[in-house]
Amino acid sequence: MDFGIVLQTDPPAREVVRLMTAAEDAGFRYGWTFDSCVLWQEPFVIYSAILAATSSLVVGPMVTSPGTRDWSVMASTFATLNDMYGNRTVCGIGRGDSAHRVVGNPPSTLATVRECMRQVKDLAEGREVTMNDTAVRIPWIRGGRLEMWMAGYGPKALKLAGEHADGFILQCADPAIARWTIGSVREAARAAGRDPSGITVCVAAPGYVGDDVAHQREQLRWFGGMVGNHVADLVARYGDSGPVPRELTDYIREREGYDYAHHGRAGNPSTDFVPDEIVDRFCLLGPASAHVERLEELAELGVDQFALYLMHDRREETMAHYGAQIIPKLTA
Repeated sequence: MDFGIVLQTDPPAREVVRLMTAAEDAGFRYGWTFDSCVLWQEPFVIYSAILAATSSLVVGPMVTSPGTRDWSVMASTFATLNDMYGNRTVCGIGRGDSAHRVVGNPPSTLATVRECMRQVKDLAEGREVTMNDTAVRIPWIRGGRLEMWMAGYGPKALKLAGEHADGFILQCADPAIARWTIGSVREAARAAGRDPSGITVCVAAPGYVGDDVAHQREQLRWFGGMVGNHVADLVARYGDSGPVPRELTDYIREREGYDYAHHGRAGNPSTDFVPDEIVDRFCLLGPASAHVERLEELAELGVDQFALYLMHDRREETMAHYGAQIIPKLTA
């Protein structure tokens, strides 16, 4: 199993670079960031500094969206970073949540996500695409490579990931939900004539290593609220008795709204509706041995990478525990 770390691009940027460098030293192979350039600083600028400060770390957004940037700009940005630092980027992409909603836009349609993945990948790898009835190719690209990893929860999104994406991102560490989503992605891949084992599976969730589980729950309760934004969209589309597992939908019944000013932060007041059970299922808590046990279960389900969200009050201690006690056991 590979390991990644997920950070927000809070200023100062040099602190993000420092933590990413420490993560590589601890054994993490991927460095991910949020991508909401109104809420935080512009991540692609910071990626250049991270790549310069590290030797092999692969960086990318978790996740960007079709509505954040012009697709030719997105492709050229990835391609430029790859040309400078040797194909060390990956594009995590989804329909869009905070980056869209804080500027008054709805999430993109899945059809738009599909077309964006195709065009950005082709452009970033030097192939020609048609944009606005115009043939477009970035002429200076030589040997470029860009994988598109798609995030999603609902049946249609999972089908799209299986049919078209290079990787699948599940932002939730619940094994029951992982089993259903991974199975759905693989089934869609087989039906499309693709090799399911060729799709990288990444589970992303907060982790906090320590003994005070009650405190850990309070620090990580924000994650249930973040996931709830997407689940609320699914319930609106499919109803609460549709094809989406109840493990994913039941807990949002008491949800009353969401304030993006506290998005992804410990103490988010919009997440009081999230019960302890959801925090325990969606996140990794407790001593290092409990993290190893959960990660071994996820690995058995076919998870190739665990991306560790570090938004709590002991993030460097947790990173150190992962480097010393957890990553070696899962990568042996």
